[in-house]
Amino acid sequence: MALRGKPVDAELVELTELARTAGAAVADTVVQKADRIDPAVWIGRGKSEAVAERVRSEQFQLIIFNGLLSPTQLRNLQDMVGSDVKILDRPGLILDIFAMHARSRDAKLRVELAQLQYLLPRLAGLWRHLERQQGGIGTRGPGETQIEVDRRMARKRIGALQEQIGRLGRARSVQRSGRESLPRVALVGYTNAGKSTLLNALTHADVFADDHLFSTLDTKTAALVFPSADGLQGPPPRVLVSDTVGFIRSLPDHLFDAFLSTLDEVREADLLLHVIDASNAEFRTQAATVSDVLSKISVDRPVLTVFNKADRLDARPDHLLREYPDSLFISARTGLGLAGLRETVRQKTVAPAAAR
Repeated sequence: MALRGKPVDAELVELTELARTAGAAVADTVVQKADRIDPAVWIGRGKSEAVAERVRSEQFQLIIFNGLLSPTQLRNLQDMVGSDVKILDRPGLILDIFAMHARSRDAKLRVELAQLQYLLPRLAGLWRHLERQQGGIGTRGPGETQIEVDRRMARKRIGALQEQIGRLGRARSVQRSGRESLPRVALVGYTNAGKSTLLNALTHADVFADDHLFSTLDTKTAALVFPSADGLQGPPPRVLVSDTVGFIRSLPDHLFDAFLSTLDEVREADLLLHVIDASNAEFRTQAATVSDVLSKISVDRPVLTVFNKADRLDARPDHLLREYPDSLFISARTGLGLAGLRETVRQKTVAPAAAR
């Protein structure tokens, strides 16, 4: 569904890519233009009934809504399509992808925390069919309902997860403070801009990189080593380069908050490389999303704009060079422009550090 006057094509393309990343085969898309969101069923009673009828007739297994469904909307829509059809909203879909790609203990804890915070207000709808009393022998009153038990257990688990994540965060802080006093560079950008591929290309690291959304949920750091200047003794100059989780538009607050502390590398960096997918028609919107997030977390660091995937462009990006005069165009996959990027990073990090 889209509100009148709001473009939907780009959002549907992104939602389709999210669905495919999660392993879903997209059979069709339905657009409902309206002046406001229906508080009961999100897309309006008539359209939701038509969708429910089609889902039943064609035996679809999953419906994904490009927005945040309230617990009431989810419950009403579930009643219309039946319990054998799964309903996901955009945040729920992103959470599924995060769960698929979480590899480290820290990432798994953060995903579980975000899932519980997302599910907690929706438990009433999920467990409505199990709304039963659980009184016990020797107790007074009817006892707790199943939903009350689940809420209490969820809140207890949320507290335990927050404590574990806090301990891991403090350990990371100690680890960062114990590193050599090397200049630090952080890669930031929209999801699937190619940050992990660029980290590998710059540092010869071997971090996981894939052409899917949210392939990286953990911060990875590797050293970029520069050739020693002629006549200089000692080890060659180095900088630490960190890959960070990608951003995406309309990320729910609880999911953003769950991964907020993983952006400490961004806050402490001497230089940010804002990696943009030059081949994506929506790169301006994506770049604005990244800038908004950096502003939201009060990051004030020098930024070098790096347009990646330049090998996919049909012609020289002269208009973009005029629009972004201090930017660089590269391809982390083919190596195009990497020598120039390395030299620019050296000039902005190693040279100032040596002059101090």
